[in-house]
Amino acid sequence: MEQSIAWRGKALVLAMAFAFPALTASAEPGSSAWSQTEQTSLRLITASQALGAEGFVRVGLHVQLRDGWKIYWRSPGDAGFGPRIDWSGSTNLEETRLLWPAPRRFSVLGLETLGYQDEVVLPIEATPRDRDQTLSLRAKVDYLTCDDICIPYTARLALDIPPGDATPTELTHLIDRFVARVPGDGARHGLAIERLETPEFEEGAPLTLVASARQPFESPDLFLEGPVELVFAKPELRFDDGHRRLSAEIPVEGAQFVEGGLVGTELTVTLVDGLRSAELKLAVEPAGETTVGEVGSFFSLAWVLALALAGGLILNLMPCVLPVLSIKLLGVIGHGGGERRPVRLGFLASAAGILVSFWVLAAGLSGLKAAGQIVGWGIQFQQPWFLVAMALIVTLFAANLWGFFEIGLPRAITETGHLAGDTRGLGGHFMTGAFATLLATPCSAPFLGTAVGFALSRGTGEILLVFTALGLGLALPYLAVAAMPGLATRLPRPGRWMVILRRVLGFALAGTAIWLVTVLAAVITPGGAAAIGFLMLAIVGFLAAGRRFGSLFGKATMGAVGVLAALAFIIPATVDRLPSRTSPADSTDGEFWVPFDDAAIANHVAQGRVVFVDVTADWCVTCQVNKRLVLYQSPIADRLRDAEVVAMQADWTRPDAAISRYLARFGRYGIPFNAVYGPGAPDGVVLPELLTDSAVGDALDRAAARTTSMR
Repeated sequence: MEQSIAWRGKALVLAMAFAFPALTASAEPGSSAWSQTEQTSLRLITASQALGAEGFVRVGLHVQLRDGWKIYWRSPGDAGFGPRIDWSGSTNLEETRLLWPAPRRFSVLGLETLGYQDEVVLPIEATPRDRDQTLSLRAKVDYLTCDDICIPYTARLALDIPPGDATPTELTHLIDRFVARVPGDGARHGLAIERLETPEFEEGAPLTLVASARQPFESPDLFLEGPVELVFAKPELRFDDGHRRLSAEIPVEGAQFVEGGLVGTELTVTLVDGLRSAELKLAVEPAGETTVGEVGSFFSLAWVLALALAGGLILNLMPCVLPVLSIKLLGVIGHGGGERRPVRLGFLASAAGILVSFWVLAAGLSGLKAAGQIVGWGIQFQQPWFLVAMALIVTLFAANLWGFFEIGLPRAITETGHLAGDTRGLGGHFMTGAFATLLATPCSAPFLGTAVGFALSRGTGEILLVFTALGLGLALPYLAVAAMPGLATRLPRPGRWMVILRRVLGFALAGTAIWLVTVLAAVITPGGAAAIGFLMLAIVGFLAAGRRFGSLFGKATMGAVGVLAALAFIIPATVDRLPSRTSPADSTDGEFWVPFDDAAIANHVAQGRVVFVDVTADWCVTCQVNKRLVLYQSPIADRLRDAEVVAMQADWTRPDAAISRYLARFGRYGIPFNAVYGPGAPDGVVLPELLTDSAVGDALDRAAARTTSMR
């Protein structure tokens, strides 16, 4: 691959390696002969005199450089390329693994490059095929060395390691010295890379990295690696807690070429402080809690809270909340011509029900997370008993709207805060708000995924703040009527037209109950779900009969309803829950789907294919809307059928740890989630929650583009 070598104000000389014949010096025990030039000396060395009985053999590429000359790290920075080793001439070699000691930074005329000066050993783990045969290493090393000019060279090195006992050579210590400089997780050096974040919707914003150390930092530096579109400048460092806490601001260019911004993009971070180092791969998170020495991060958290507020408000318009909107509409109409005070207090009670429900959700998710469990937005819809409870509640609400009976909440609830002219009392309004929250959770609105992902990737405090903002957003229509009760009291008085409207909206609730039963069929078994659906119909039948023949049935009606409801809750325990699906859920509508296989994505990309990943669930209404309006319609469906596109569907209807881990890598804890991979986007392009033809098409185009050069 071609590399661009740019030096401002410096002479640039490119010479082929054969123009600088290498000199060969004699070998010493445990090493190959030296390959020498005017600027460099290279050789292979080994830590053991023979192959030994097991494991790999530790060897090394030993490089010595004249003063002022350098070679490059695996990620060279603004110019250059690191050493490339071709082992194809070797025999009895199974595989090799090249390790990279921590580099140093070279800043010249505004250019930032990373590499080594004076002397370095690149440790190599070489595994032989047969330990009873000699391992013959033949290395062709292409490398670039630079000072005022840059010269590419090729060295050819040969080293034979015979079978036998693995006794150390005199060069073992030299190799071990540089192995110790290869960054690990930082634990042995007392270093911890904590998080990497950026304001999600602030174009051109820098990355912020937070790290800590047991012993104070002395002269740390940071090196970032990621998609080839991104260029990282030298970081600005701030310290706190006696130089034990580090906050680094890293300017980045090329973020505009990353679909949806940097959030979710996986980067490799290498932290170096003298002989201490740490390395970690982590995804960029939305900016959140206050970082060391950076007051502006408060506004990043405020921005996430604003997104949560907007996402909660938009939830009112999502299909999941349609049944609650019907109840809300009837509540407004029922106040027509009424007093302002009961209206205000009733809607405030509904808003309180929403907020308290969101706090309960926040507490539950925080507890699950602390216990090491998988958490996510809407995961309660993976549990059959929750689905049975929701189907029962919706069925009862539908029967209520049809006039078969009046919903009788416990008197302690309905009479709480009882107001003149309001038959439900504040407790009933409160429960309406709680019901709205429960039905809203399988939906994902714009901004909601970002806010929930941010919250669930942080601590209890952030979860509570974000879920409070979500609750306020969902409650805003209630609060608006509470602030201006005239919106309700000026409506026409109830009449015959309202009875008809109640019946129509009852059928909308019945449709929701049917949908919940279909979700149950995907969680337990179709037979078990059908039995529960039959019980729901029986409940409606008993309530209708009790309404028409009340004198005959009397209290027996409610007793029968209670028995049928109990049977509905028993059924999930008597049938086997279905395992995670091994085939796509939408095989009839989307014949292009193949099962999700996280490990296969990289292989498909390496072969030049584009991979489209759709994480979906039967209970995710937004997912179904995306499929019906975008993925299953031309031109997107035609592109997903293309032979060079692999469309993977990850079905999260039932719990699946692999899918949960996949979502967490992108900082996501809810669905829908869609990502596109390809030669032009090997780390994936994350799509918005609500798909459009242009968003999907642009991501497919970008993923299919092949990169022909590197920085």
